[in-house]
Amino acid sequence: MRDVSQRAAPAWSAVFSMTLGVFGLVTAEFLPVSLLTPMASDLGITEGMAGQTVTATAAIALVTSLLITAATRKVDRRHVLLGFSVLLIISNLLVALAPNLPLLLIGRVLLGIALGGFWTMSAATVMRLVPEDSVPRALSMIFSGVSVATIVAAPMGSFFGEIIGWRSVFLIAAMFGGLALGVQFATLPRMAPNAQTRLKTLVEVLRRPMVGIGMLAAAMIFAGHFAFFTYIRPFLETVTRVDVNGMSSILLGFGLANFLGTFLAGVMLERNMRFTQIVMPATMGILGLGLASVGGIPLVDAMMIALWGMAFGTVPVAWSTWLTRTVPDEAESAGGLLVAAIQFAIASGAAAGGLIFDTGGAVGVFAVSGFVLLLAALLILFGVRAPVTVVS
Repeated sequence: MRDVSQRAAPAWSAVFSMTLGVFGLVTAEFLPVSLLTPMASDLGITEGMAGQTVTATAAIALVTSLLITAATRKVDRRHVLLGFSVLLIISNLLVALAPNLPLLLIGRVLLGIALGGFWTMSAATVMRLVPEDSVPRALSMIFSGVSVATIVAAPMGSFFGEIIGWRSVFLIAAMFGGLALGVQFATLPRMAPNAQTRLKTLVEVLRRPMVGIGMLAAAMIFAGHFAFFTYIRPFLETVTRVDVNGMSSILLGFGLANFLGTFLAGVMLERNMRFTQIVMPATMGILGLGLASVGGIPLVDAMMIALWGMAFGTVPVAWSTWLTRTVPDEAESAGGLLVAAIQFAIASGAAAGGLIFDTGGAVGVFAVSGFVLLLAALLILFGVRAPVTVVS
């Protein structure tokens, strides 16, 4: 197997194999959301306890994102990535066969390691698989796996869970993981590790020009988005006042627009990354304030929510691309910091949204979310300059 230390011809088959891995990981992450009731009933636990499977995965992913680069600094990156797919398979099998909550949580912890580790190394790996000018397009391909998983996991998990049982759904997820592992084994080249990386490297990277403020801006965008997304159903129920079919249609429109946004990102970033970083959160902020002020007309709300989905589809691709250009020599460490910032933002955004929801309802959540996103756009406009390439 050829060792890829320098970019040569684009390895698009390897990028596609990573997209399959993303689909498998994110699908497994979201499946419990649509299967909580049968899982809780079968295991003799409350739905709240079953919901801790999602919390465990997110918490472990956050810790892993900060530690994985240093922990595997002497291991071929091909082997590390294959290891994440093996963990994905084992996780789904453990969940499918779990007789009790502890074993179920162990399976979800393994998934958290795979998730946090994969996202930490994704941007750095792409930099080694394709030339620099193709990085945005490759990242948009990988993040399309997230969009597809978001669209598929919840409705398909719920549908098949009713027909074949929740355990069989996780067995199918394990099969998807096996497919991803097989394609990755066949296509991923050898990639030498960065033996110089230590835990202190995280601090050194964070102290570089623009890195800290860039991480803050990214965290604000994700916090604003997930405050919005967590409470979109109550908004549709109480403000837009649509029935279940209308709600499903609007959410499907959001998912499809988000999928389109990931591909739009590749084209936009190749032309002007800074423009994309500023305009997309600003657009989301305006839409959030618009929904809060004039929401209530189903067609208009559906269009604004779809536009939000398309704008957000560009965000993960944009910030991963920013990372590869701002910290090209320590992309793995920077990737860990970005993943940790995003995970913290998701948790804090959802938590703060809950507090606001209790006092101001879904309209209040959308208004504050829009305000935070506009602040993020201003922070990027005035605080995040053109990437500075650092060569070691």
